[in-house]
Amino acid sequence: MRVKSLEISGFKSFAKKSTLEFGASISAIVGPNGSGKSNVAEALRFVLGEQSLKSMRGKRTEDLIFNGSKSAERQNRARVTISFDNKDRTFPIDYDEVAISREIHRDASSEYFINGSSVRLKDVIELLASVHIGASGHHIISQGEADRILNTSPKERRVMIEDALGLKIYQWKIAESEKKLAKTEENMRQTESLRREIAPHIKFLKKQVEKVEQARTLRDELAMLYGDYLIREETYIKHTREKLHKEKEGLEKELHEANEALAHADSLRGVQTKDSAEVAELVKVRSEMGAVRRERDDLGRKIGRLEGMIEYEERRLNTPPEAHEKVVSAEEAENLAQNLYDELGHAESSEDYLYIKGVVSATRQKVGKFLEHIRGSEGVPVNNDAAINALEDLRREHKTLVDSQHNLEEMIRGFEGKVHELEAILENKRTETTEAERASFEFRAKKQELTLRLGMVREHIENFARDEVSFREELREGGILVGRSVLDYVNTPIDVEIALAEPRAEQEARRKKIERTKIRLEDMMGGGSGEEIMREYEEAVERDAFLARELEDLTKSAESLHALCRELEETLGLQFKEGIKKINKQFGEFFALMFGGGTASLEVAIEKKKKRSDTDIVENPDEIEEEEGEEGIEVAISLPHKKIRGLQMLSGGERALTSIALIFAVSQVNPPPFLVLDETDAALDEANSKKYGDMVATLAKYSQLIVITHNRETMSRAGIIYGVTMGSDAISKLLSIKFEEAVEVAK
Repeated sequence: MRVKSLEISGFKSFAKKSTLEFGASISAIVGPNGSGKSNVAEALRFVLGEQSLKSMRGKRTEDLIFNGSKSAERQNRARVTISFDNKDRTFPIDYDEVAISREIHRDASSEYFINGSSVRLKDVIELLASVHIGASGHHIISQGEADRILNTSPKERRVMIEDALGLKIYQWKIAESEKKLAKTEENMRQTESLRREIAPHIKFLKKQVEKVEQARTLRDELAMLYGDYLIREETYIKHTREKLHKEKEGLEKELHEANEALAHADSLRGVQTKDSAEVAELVKVRSEMGAVRRERDDLGRKIGRLEGMIEYEERRLNTPPEAHEKVVSAEEAENLAQNLYDELGHAESSEDYLYIKGVVSATRQKVGKFLEHIRGSEGVPVNNDAAINALEDLRREHKTLVDSQHNLEEMIRGFEGKVHELEAILENKRTETTEAERASFEFRAKKQELTLRLGMVREHIENFARDEVSFREELREGGILVGRSVLDYVNTPIDVEIALAEPRAEQEARRKKIERTKIRLEDMMGGGSGEEIMREYEEAVERDAFLARELEDLTKSAESLHALCRELEETLGLQFKEGIKKINKQFGEFFALMFGGGTASLEVAIEKKKKRSDTDIVENPDEIEEEEGEEGIEVAISLPHKKIRGLQMLSGGERALTSIALIFAVSQVNPPPFLVLDETDAALDEANSKKYGDMVATLAKYSQLIVITHNRETMSRAGIIYGVTMGSDAISKLLSIKFEEAVEVAK
């Protein structure tokens, strides 16, 4: 696995998109001071998930985004993408190339991407951790940090060495095991506490269980009493229920029959009433016959008038013309008479004298006018043809009316026959009514007797219903006290005839005995359920046994975790010692190469801590006790031709050479995929620069190197050189040179 490229856009001084291709084992980045070379190393930290703005020389998120210049506008976001060659599947992702991107905005929001897919920071860290890469790891040595490994405390130096050796995984496992162990021990304490808490309760429940055992014996006795009582009571209830319901059904049947007979007798008694069908029909026939008779009488009057008119017309035809008298039409006479009749009728019913006088006067005038009309009429000559025709018409009308009258007479005779028939029927029913009245009286008496007997039976059924309710209540209480076994009473043998013949007093005595036994049982149980106490006791004992098993399991887990911690610590210590040996070998070689001799090594030392007294003022500082602290790493060196054996006596250049030798030694023992060196050779002279270049070339065999430098010797070892420049627009620009291509061009 190697770094293929780094794409920077909007990050710090790289306002425009810039891409660095790392096709060589050593890539150098050069340029004048302030041109933005170190921004490349910080871009690497940024894209690998660095969260400390201080390590990227910033105070706010906006400090990482290009802020603009006189000729260029500021950017609103910064994005950095690093691409890795993953053909060997070093990353646990099924892609030949893995691209990690990070993008920030001026609102301080941050986004992460893996191969273009949005992910969390945690996902990026986990992916990089799988290949021992981190944002602030030992593989990125920034400007000014090379000397940090010498200036730090022995404890911190040990942490740095362990990180470089890849031993953090063991520390993490130890920390996780210690957390689990602490949790397990806490669970053990809680479990022991729970067992101590429930122990008195179990002791109390055990005493209660003894009482329950005694109550069970009494409950068995009660169950036997219930079995005998309940089977006898159920037999009595069943027999009595059947007897009463059978008697009730018989009485209801007899009462129904009596009601039907009474209704029939009453129907016979009611033939003379207006509700009788025959009476109604008789009234109807008589009514229709009366209407026909009135119609016949009207026809008789009309026939009489026609006969008078016919007689008049015949006499007039037979009378000479000079012998005709003055005549008035019957219609005129009838109209006058009807008018006078009506007015005189109104006057007769009135008490107003003036009104009566007015009616009399008006009547007198009408009669006078009628007389003048008669007296002033003159005889009219008779037209024989017209008179004959009129007479024939009258005779035909008379014949029609006479025929109609004969028809009506026939109808009347039919109605009269129907009336005689109905009257005969009613007469027969009157005879039957006398017998019906006697039967009705007898059935009413029987109905009254049956109703009285039925009421008594129903009253007995109601009383018996209370016995059934008492039986069910007794059965329910027995179920509570004895349990479902009380239902086994149905299997109790019994002689039904003897049980039914037994007086009820003996059954009542059994019930009272059951009541006394129930009271004893309830007093013994204290009103509680023995089953609940037994169940609670069993649950408490079971819970205690479970806690005991759990405590045993926790103890085994704690022992296992202790063993695991010891094993991890031993493995960590062993690998740490092996790593120190390897580092010391490389450190000694690099140190001798850098200084032309001498020795250098890392030594494990226990840091001493001074134990102060309870008071802050100590009269004799030499009396302050010391106590052992944690293990750390001390750097022991010996320069050739000099009596210098401590770091504090080294010059600046000597410290730089020593730190470089140590960093290279550590990197070579556990080579990271790539190593970034940001001007770590700045303090070296020309002679030492060559040695530094040789060390870089050696290290490039194990790790891909990205070197930021001003040193020409270091540049000469690079396969690719990127030049960083900055113009008046304050934007960093890249120029690249590939030596292999340059050689080919030169040839």
